[in-house]
Amino acid sequence: MKRWMRAVQIHKFGGPDVLKVEDIPEPTLRDNEVKISMKACGINHLDIWVRKGLPGINLPHIPGSDGAGEIIEVGKNVDKWNLGDEVMIHPGMSCGKCRWCDANKENFCDNYKILGESCGGVQSEYFCIDEKNIVKKPDHLTFAEAASMPLVFMTAWQMLIDRAELQNGEWVLIYGGSSGVGSAAIQIAKNAGANVIATVGSEMKIEHSRKMGADFVLNHYDENWVKIAKEYSNGGLDVVFEHVGAATWDASMKLLKKGGRVVTCGATTGYNADIDLRHLFFKQLSILGSTMSNFNNFYLIKDKINQKIFKPFVDSIFPVENVSDAHLKIEKRKHMGKVVLEFNQ
Repeated sequence: MKRWMRAVQIHKFGGPDVLKVEDIPEPTLRDNEVKISMKACGINHLDIWVRKGLPGINLPHIPGSDGAGEIIEVGKNVDKWNLGDEVMIHPGMSCGKCRWCDANKENFCDNYKILGESCGGVQSEYFCIDEKNIVKKPDHLTFAEAASMPLVFMTAWQMLIDRAELQNGEWVLIYGGSSGVGSAAIQIAKNAGANVIATVGSEMKIEHSRKMGADFVLNHYDENWVKIAKEYSNGGLDVVFEHVGAATWDASMKLLKKGGRVVTCGATTGYNADIDLRHLFFKQLSILGSTMSNFNNFYLIKDKINQKIFKPFVDSIFPVENVSDAHLKIEKRKHMGKVVLEFNQ
């Protein structure tokens, strides 16, 4: 007999009103998978982009990259997990057999997918996934806290550590210090021994970035913020952590000192950015792109979470029925940290 579950679905692209909570069939478990009763799902800006429309997304579509829950069923080939185990989900999917996967660079795989973007996501009552894509939920975290962390910490780690190779004592600028990825980046940069300047969009968000560990926090609506950032950093930044795009690109290039690196994972204000090539070649700058991260970093980040080096930053929790309100809060930039959905089962 067919069993049903609730899930967030979009049948067309558009505003928050296109998000529907519907009854759909439960997923069927494969031999190497576990079935998870989802307790909480993080919302990322990626979910906003998906909802508005990205190429290659098949509709209807279930969003959501981050999630945590309890195992309620295991496939016949699964022997490392038991019913009742509390787990968090790795949001990246790869083929597992190409040269990139063999080199532990799964996020370079030609078949790489992110849950909730290029394949179905986790915002459903039950979710089936390969056992390699889960780790034990840290005991000290709630489900909501655990669901808020994987995507942003993996993205920020890949950007700062693997791509920009941020070093002890360097100066880094982090845009959106109160956002999910910005909050994670501040913690990672401080753990690497860097000096952190963060920007925020309002005075009320300054304290949040300071709590994350930022040494200096600037309001990016202050017309003198670029000049002040240069003064704080003794003449310029070694690394700029970019995820804003067109609105900040010119400032990013000007702020970098000789040999500086700008690393970007997104473009919330637009994809087209002009480059003054004089800044690029005279200062011998590097422009680095970055997408998600690999399994090794996922496990490393989990260990630092277990050691309470990296801490969660949940802004608010919405019942899944109010998913449209959750998206609206993010779009209005009224959050500090992550917004999370909960399933009450």
